[in-house]
Amino acid sequence: MRDNIKILCIGDLMGFPGRALFKKHSASLKEKYAIDAIIVNGENTASDGRGITPAIVEFLKKYGADVITSGNHIFAKRDIYGYLSAHKDLLRPANFPAATPGTGVTTFSVAGTTVGVINVQGRVFMRELLSCPFRAAESALLFLRHQTKCIIIDMHAETTSEKMAMGYFLDGQVSAIFGTHTHVQTADERILPLGTAFISDLGMGGAVNSMIGMKRHAVLHNILTQMPVKFEVELEGPYHMHGIVLTIDTQSGKALSIERVKVLDDHLDLSDPELRDK
Repeated sequence: MRDNIKILCIGDLMGFPGRALFKKHSASLKEKYAIDAIIVNGENTASDGRGITPAIVEFLKKYGADVITSGNHIFAKRDIYGYLSAHKDLLRPANFPAATPGTGVTTFSVAGTTVGVINVQGRVFMRELLSCPFRAAESALLFLRHQTKCIIIDMHAETTSEKMAMGYFLDGQVSAIFGTHTHVQTADERILPLGTAFISDLGMGGAVNSMIGMKRHAVLHNILTQMPVKFEVELEGPYHMHGIVLTIDTQSGKALSIERVKVLDDHLDLSDPELRDK
């Protein structure tokens, strides 16, 4: 077991562009930062930007993902239900009802160290009927603490305040807490007073000139008129992909560093047959 490990965490990947960015850049990022493992939020990786399929899970794993987290769109594609029930490398939020397929907590081995991952979803401006994400995270920690001190949480939530609350609530009890869902990378990365790395939102992988990965004109029409409109993933470049690199002390589980990562790319081959939905 090494003294420390490095984990790359990538924000919400949007449709074809998100998948193409991950395929094109995951290996070079892994080499550049000497990464030991990758965690990626994949709930928007389907071509329409909502949900994920078993084939996409396998695609992300092929290109380096060790654990895939999610959020409110995890059940958008019905064929993922069986995969969630049978596997633990794709998480749904732990505070979803117990009867829903899947789990919100898992472990995996990173360079000889067991790492725990917890996925929870916020309630503010989201689905407030979900159980408390704070208590769900506490419950998951009871399961993980006897296995490892290295624990990472994806807090899929709308507001920075709710994500920050989770950060201070569990400061010193987990290695890192990162936010997802808003698709805009925040500049508040830091190590909290008791040793937990934190950032309000990782950002996303998708088109730069979009609105959180969707074609901006449709979103603007909806905002200006309040009329229903179909949102579609923006396919035109340029593109960007955001995340963080965490360095974690394997003995204490404390974060040693957190660094923001941003990839810019002017051209992606979206005709790649491997990107097709299956």
